[in-house]
Amino acid sequence: MKNSLIRILLISSLFIFTNKVHAADLTQQEPTLITIKIGTPDGQHKFSPDALTLEAGKLYKLRLENTGVQAYYFSSPSLVDAVYTRKVVVRDADEKVITEIYGPVRRFEIATGKSIEWWIFPVRTGVFDDVISTKKLALDGMKATITVK
Repeated sequence: MKNSLIRILLISSLFIFTNKVHAADLTQQEPTLITIKIGTPDGQHKFSPDALTLEAGKLYKLRLENTGVQAYYFSSPSLVDAVYTRKVVVRDADEKVITEIYGPVRRFEIATGKSIEWWIFPVRTGVFDDVISTKKLALDGMKATITVK
């Protein structure tokens, strides 16, 4: 009876430990897809949504999609310092991957009608209210906030 109980405890511990390892292992996590639209077809300068809440320790695929009539930048210096960038993916018109970039990226420029995928893993909590395209557009109200809990 005692040996059976020890076996059950060992197997249970192994199962719990294995699940925790997979939760922290980015290669085992499926990313949560969130699309952020930048600009609008009628020329408005805005992010949609302009407020997001993410969880620390969870993998996200932020699809930054330029739906506007001009090229836009996307940057947030404080958010970049609070996340691990797994990769940035650029696809062609047929959705085939043409480029993958690894390592930290500070700012993106996205052409009209194009998008990128920014795979991030938030490692620090906080409110990051410096999501902008350019300083001039931020002064005109083109800002967003990303909260990591």
